[in-house]
Amino acid sequence: MSSQSARPVASRQYNCEKCPLRPLPAFREFDKQELSFISTFKRGELAVDKGATVLVEGSHSAHLYTVLSGWAFRYKLLPDGRRQILNFSMPGDLIGLQGSLMGEMQHSVEALSPMLLCVFEREQLQELYRNHPGLAYDITWIASREERMLDENLLSIGRRTALERAAYLIAFIASRARGAGLNGKTPVQIPITQQHVADTLGLSLVHTNKTIRKLMDRKLVLWRDGGCEVIDYDGLKKLARWEGLGEDRRPLI
Repeated sequence: MSSQSARPVASRQYNCEKCPLRPLPAFREFDKQELSFISTFKRGELAVDKGATVLVEGSHSAHLYTVLSGWAFRYKLLPDGRRQILNFSMPGDLIGLQGSLMGEMQHSVEALSPMLLCVFEREQLQELYRNHPGLAYDITWIASREERMLDENLLSIGRRTALERAAYLIAFIASRARGAGLNGKTPVQIPITQQHVADTLGLSLVHTNKTIRKLMDRKLVLWRDGGCEVIDYDGLKKLARWEGLGEDRRPLI
């Protein structure tokens, strides 16, 4: 990540004990021993500008991150520059785990909005696995959750119609945003462009624009310069034939 896009925070704005995400009902509670370790595991915070590359495919990173605030997306590129967006990251999500375990990143991560990241030392993962089985299970759960979401996304791209795909994607992101405490405003605001939608669904931008217009005609979404505004979440789920995430409380590293 370039120095122009990342600004290390000299002192912590948030101690782990007073993390603003922990009170949210989506996240499970830590015991005192786990919280003490996470407090030492955390090395500081990193401020990231909108549009900055957080992690680069093929790179080796000494750190992994938890999103404290803001949005990002994970993607891969073909040699000719065509992009496939794999998933979106928001508060509470762990990014960089793949590079920490496999040696190098197999995808890139870009900020959709200004972000604040909690920074963790990659080398301390071994201590986490050795001495904190509960946290080790949490990381396994996080990886399994990511696999589950990718399964659903692949099903959508392979079998849903273009209209169903778009409805599913927006409902999926809105559902995750609600769980991350990003539903302070009603309706839910998603900071993505139609190009992001096209690159996630494997559609041309023209086809995506026509598809989004159909969702707008049904009064399911409203598209503004700042992104997508979800008007009828239940209507999107019904159109996509999707029952929702159905998650219990999840880990927060």
